[in-house]
Amino acid sequence: MLTKRIIPCLDIKNGRTVKGINFLDLRDAGDPVALGARYAQQGADELVFLDISATSENRKTFADLVKKISRHVNIPFTVGGGISSVQDVAALLDSGADKVSINSAAVRDPQLIDDLSKAFGSQFVVVAIDARKADNQWWVHTHGGSRITNKKLFSWAKEAQERGAGEILFTSMDHDGTKKGFALDPLAKLHELLSIPVIASGGAGRPEHFAEAFTLGKADAALAASLFHFAELGIPDLKKYLHHLNIPVRIPLENSINHSEIISTINGIDN
Repeated sequence: MLTKRIIPCLDIKNGRTVKGINFLDLRDAGDPVALGARYAQQGADELVFLDISATSENRKTFADLVKKISRHVNIPFTVGGGISSVQDVAALLDSGADKVSINSAAVRDPQLIDDLSKAFGSQFVVVAIDARKADNQWWVHTHGGSRITNKKLFSWAKEAQERGAGEILFTSMDHDGTKKGFALDPLAKLHELLSIPVIASGGAGRPEHFAEAFTLGKADAALAASLFHFAELGIPDLKKYLHHLNIPVRIPLENSINHSEIISTINGIDN
């Protein structure tokens, strides 16, 4: 059985990590290089670095920042923001990124997914989808969640897979930053529709939310930001919790679980 992945997300604006609620009211969460290094040391499985202002302000993700972050981590690293061409992706991969995430540009020009998949391989291409529910439909949004489109979540995710996406990163805008849990129903439906991995994003607030995403939502990975940035939950403790529930997770050797400590760890989380 494949292990479930824990992925801290670093939303970047003006070179700093930020976090808000429902994509608004952003507050500073620290230096992305320091945070990335800390998460790698703590046992995160991957990192996601999203320049959330790059598309809206028509800027490119800064390759030098990607280089700086990549020098301090030894785990897979995804970069997104302002990516609109094969040349953009080549520069980011050369700077140290392991994968790229495309969102607004893919909605505007779906052929971009085909082009990137053919140029680099589907394993390098993550299609991020931000969606909000209205009138009993999940509608895709772009430009950091500020613009609604005429695309629907499930049909767009299916099209992205058919065009060569290697993973789908689904963020529920209704749940983002609320810490009330992931959007489990659409996650489970995406799992049924797709044959590629689905990453859950938006709503993590407690360890059990991750467990629900993996069991009820059938997600392959779960992403969180403020929960980790503000030290509300440590990655080692989260993995101990999931391991205790028999959810397969990677335990780094240096953080290998002492089973005599598991129960006290779980009790500490639950109380």
